[in-house]
Amino acid sequence: MRLQVFVFSLCLLLTTGLHAQDASSPPLDPPVGQVLRVATREGVSVPIYAYWQDDAVATVVLYSGGAGGYGRMGDDGWPAGGNFLIRTGKHWARHRFNVVMVGRASDGIDLSQGYVRTADLHAADNLAIFHVIKRRSEQPIWVIGTSMGTNSAAAVAIQDSEGLVAGVVLTSSILAYKVPGAVPTQKLASIRVPMLVVHHAQDACWACPPSDARRLADALTHAPVKKLLLISGGSGVGGDPCEPMHHHGYVGMQQEVVDGIAAWIMQPAP
Repeated sequence: MRLQVFVFSLCLLLTTGLHAQDASSPPLDPPVGQVLRVATREGVSVPIYAYWQDDAVATVVLYSGGAGGYGRMGDDGWPAGGNFLIRTGKHWARHRFNVVMVGRASDGIDLSQGYVRTADLHAADNLAIFHVIKRRSEQPIWVIGTSMGTNSAAAVAIQDSEGLVAGVVLTSSILAYKVPGAVPTQKLASIRVPMLVVHHAQDACWACPPSDARRLADALTHAPVKKLLLISGGSGVGGDPCEPMHHHGYVGMQQEVVDGIAAWIMQPAP
């Protein structure tokens, strides 16, 4: 399968965004979602923040980086965590998606340890969450991870024996083999759903070298559709290059990145 690589600039993403807003009028905030506590394993539960839409065509399940979770609730009723996938929650909700943000398990399993995200306890939690989602909406589930959350997203697709996952998006993937559970160390040839690999060309995090993003996409040998999107642009970066306020978190162009991903989910193409 031939892999095409696309480099997106800020302007190009603005022209390809799905349901793009008129630049003269700010987008309306979506309604507030709800926090649900999902019983997963015996004596364990995982909170999820869920936003449902009657006309949704897919459900996006968001796995944040670091130790996971979606942080505290903001005054607007949406999670206020700074992670790329969490701070863009409303951007996802402006598309025809149900939006589910995965919180931290009540027994405190440490998702900052990459191998925990590929292990049985996390897998059991994810399965229970997907069953709850499917009882609420039959729309296809797309799993999206960023940074350490890509370990979770890849593992979910590999472990999906029930065919609950329709596709996967990996953003700012953990690519360094020295990180236990890093995406390239997983059985990627087992993934048989559409896969989108998104990476910033200037990502300076030591665990996420952009030069390895193509090799990651090439390793998805049985994905029926796959694409690598190399992002370029953004402004206002600062701090630790492995934290979400640097290119690692698409600072200055997060809405355009969300719009580009959403468009691909609606119509996956190589």
